[in-house]
Amino acid sequence: MIKVSESAKTKIAQLMAEEGFNIANDFVRVGVKSGGCSGLSYELKFDHSLGENDKLFEEEDVKIAVDKKSFLYLVGTTLEYSGGLNGKGFVFNNPNANRTCGCGESFSL
Repeated sequence: MIKVSESAKTKIAQLMAEEGFNIANDFVRVGVKSGGCSGLSYELKFDHSLGENDKLFEEEDVKIAVDKKSFLYLVGTTLEYSGGLNGKGFVFNNPNANRTCGCGESFSL
């Protein structure tokens, strides 16, 4: 399962509305791909169609789609949002990551 903090939910709802997505029907696609300074990097985008290998979760009224391969890397992760002058934006708190880069956008197991 992937969790979503209240601050991330608020920002997701705002961004979805700005980009023409509906939080009640559409979802956030979270994934992992090769790359980044630590070996694996996170992907985050809005979507409205599920693939046959997707898992769908709902947390804090936010629907989250994850492909099966990425899910293995993301189990137990919490998606958070940190705004303001010193904020980093969306942050993945991944208990499976042994090492992360300074910006927090990539990790290794």
